[in-house]
Amino acid sequence: MLRIGVLGLGSVFLGPYRQLIRQLEQSGQARLTAAFDIDREKTAAVAATHPSLATPATAGELIARDDVDAVLVLTSMNEHAELAQAGLRAGKHVLVEKPMATSLAAAHELLQLSKRAKGLLVCAPHIVLSPTYRAMHAEVQAGGIGKVVLARARYGWAGPWWGRWFYRPGGGALFDLAVYNLKSLCGFMGPVQRVSAMVGTAIPRRMAEGVEIDVLADDNAQVLLDFGESRFACITTGFTMQKYRSPAIELYGTEGVLQMLGDDWAPQGYERWGKEREVWEFHEESEPQWPWTVGLRHLVECVAAGTRPVNQPEHALHCLEVILAAQTSAREGRHVSVESGFPALDFRSLPPETNDHRRRHDPRTA
Repeated sequence: MLRIGVLGLGSVFLGPYRQLIRQLEQSGQARLTAAFDIDREKTAAVAATHPSLATPATAGELIARDDVDAVLVLTSMNEHAELAQAGLRAGKHVLVEKPMATSLAAAHELLQLSKRAKGLLVCAPHIVLSPTYRAMHAEVQAGGIGKVVLARARYGWAGPWWGRWFYRPGGGALFDLAVYNLKSLCGFMGPVQRVSAMVGTAIPRRMAEGVEIDVLADDNAQVLLDFGESRFACITTGFTMQKYRSPAIELYGTEGVLQMLGDDWAPQGYERWGKEREVWEFHEESEPQWPWTVGLRHLVECVAAGTRPVNQPEHALHCLEVILAAQTSAREGRHVSVESGFPALDFRSLPPETNDHRRRHDPRTA
C-alpha cells in the first residue's frame, strides 16, 4: 500500500484528489498519511476528517517522514519545482500538479534529478490517460484520418476568485489553462518547433479572495504552434471566456477529421469524419465520470507493477518551454524557436482502450 503525503490543501485537493485518494484507500492501494498547508486552518479541517493523519509543521518535515512513500504537490505554481525536487531527493515518488516549474532552468533540474532518483516523477496534467484521448490517439497513430496537418484547441473560463496568486507572476492563463491543450496537441502531433503568440492582460483588475487586486499575469492568449513540415495548430485560452459550445480539440488530417467534445480534462467523447464514408461518427464517452486526477491512480499502479508512467516529465518540460516561448514571442513580437523534445506517448502499460460506442450521422439524409 502506497502511503501518500499531500502538500497544499486548497480546492484542488479538497475536491477531486481527496475523492480519488478515498477510492484508493477503499481498494487497499494507497493511504493518506500526512498533509501540510501554510494555512493551518485548512490543515486542521482536513485532519478533523482523518483522525490518524499526521500534520507536520513544514513541507520539509512532511517530505522527510518515514510513513510517506509518495508526495503530492498541489501548492501554488511557483513552489512546484522546489517541492518536487525535495521529494525526489528524499527518495519519494512525486506527483506534481501543472506546471512542473515556472522557469526552464528549474524544470531542467527537476528532469535531470528524476532520471537518477529512486522514486517516479509524474507531472500533470493527466489528460492523455483519458479513454477518449487514448482512442483518438490510436486513430491518429493508425493513420485513420491521414496525416494531421492542422489543429485547433481551446480551454478557458471567467477565472478563479479563490486565490490571488493566479494573477501574480508565476500564475496566469498560460500556466494554468493552456498547458492542457498544449499537452494534448503535442501528444497527437509531436514536439513544437517554433511559437508565435499574442499574450496579454485584458482585465487589469479582478476580485480575488474578496478584494479587488491588480492583475500582474496574463489572462488572455492566442498561441500559434509550428510543428514542422507545414503542420500548424493554434490554442485559444484565457480567464476571459464566459461560455463556449465548440469542440475542445479539432484535428484536421489529409483523410479525415477528429473532434474531441467537452474539454480535454473532462472529455465527452469524440466525433470522426472520414473520406471513406463521408459521415460523422459520434463515439460516446466510455467513462463519463473519468477524473482528471487519474494520474495519481496511474502513479500508484506503476509503483505496484514496476512500470514506467505514460506521463513523462520530458513532455511536461516541453510544454513549459512552449509556454515561456509564447510569453517571449508576445513581448518581443517575433517567432521563438523551441529546443526540447520528448518521447512519443507509450500506452502499453495501460489496459487497451476498447471504446467503440458510436452513432453515425449522414448529412446527406438529414
